[in-house]
Amino acid sequence: MNVAVAEHRPDVRGAYLDYLKKHLSLSTAQKSESEGEIIMGLWDELYPDLQEFYEHGGGDYHKEEEIIELLEEIQEKLEASEVEAEVRQGPLEELLPFIIHCNAGLDDQFYALACATCRSDDEWRSLARVLESINQDWASMAREIYRKLGDREKYLELRHKKMLYVGDYCDLATFYWDEGSCNEAISVAAEGMKRGVGRKDELRTFFSDRALEDGNREQYLALQFEIAADRPTLEKYNTFKKICSVEEWALFESKIVEQLAASWPAEHLGIRMAREEYEKALAILLKENYCSYADDSCAELQAAKQLEQRFPEQILAYYLSGLGNLNSNSQRKEYARQAEIMVKVRNMLLNVIKDEARWKVFASKVKGDNLRRPAFQEEFGSVIAGWEELVLA
Repeated sequence: MNVAVAEHRPDVRGAYLDYLKKHLSLSTAQKSESEGEIIMGLWDELYPDLQEFYEHGGGDYHKEEEIIELLEEIQEKLEASEVEAEVRQGPLEELLPFIIHCNAGLDDQFYALACATCRSDDEWRSLARVLESINQDWASMAREIYRKLGDREKYLELRHKKMLYVGDYCDLATFYWDEGSCNEAISVAAEGMKRGVGRKDELRTFFSDRALEDGNREQYLALQFEIAADRPTLEKYNTFKKICSVEEWALFESKIVEQLAASWPAEHLGIRMAREEYEKALAILLKENYCSYADDSCAELQAAKQLEQRFPEQILAYYLSGLGNLNSNSQRKEYARQAEIMVKVRNMLLNVIKDEARWKVFASKVKGDNLRRPAFQEEFGSVIAGWEELVLA
């Protein structure tokens, strides 16, 4: 590597020192310098793109991905190294204008990087003061820093400025409880149950934890039931079932089941599958439209896969409904999506229903209807075994 070039190019110098660090034994000071040069080189590479994003209020998707990757790389290197304050504070000083104007659409990444530059309490407090001065959203992050520093007065000052959502009340109640102010904690949590906007699960969890600590299992289970029954999900269903004894579950199970109709279809489907209520699960699946742009990990397609042997014709019809219009011009990505579903249709007819003739008649017609669409033929031929050999009807 040309050392003269490295002296005048921070990015090249950083790569040079990184190479030396990996191949030579460096002193603590040399190692810190190497890490600092790497960080500054990455920041110098990133900064022009950040300016462009700021000026235009964002940018194209791929450029945003590149910026996020660099921000995260700098953050990781800052967190993993012990570079001097001067090196850490350099990127922070240049980052703060972007944070203050909030115009680049990268607030989460900016906050994470800003936090990675802080080590001492003074540095954390300085960052908190800046965040506090920007707006309410950033002030909430400043509030968490003050809480972490043990600055009770500043935390409470900012906390009381925003008490709207359930999470706000839960945060304050937890703070009081952790410091031993139990009466204040219970009072705040109770107020949140009455006035807090949003779902009450966080506060129910707070109260149920207190009941568990007090040994009041009846109240604990009652609160956990409220959490599980409030628009049930498979996760909440399984969690509640796990904490119940066999006898306790027998008391609550029917009450939970009564609430399933209020859950989202995918969650309702997942719970019915977990309960091995396959006919009810099938009814839910067929009531909803095929998950056109979901992958095989979604609840609906996982359930369909499990139900193939039990209800082959119904699941075949479900897959066929996802194909949409096979006789119209479309983009290649739509052909690719249809081809993946056609693979499921083929599997159902050949391996589950075991009717090869039925598959050949159907597939041959689809192929023949789309002979003048080369992109269609390419996408189908690339994933469907035997597509090229199909004889047209």
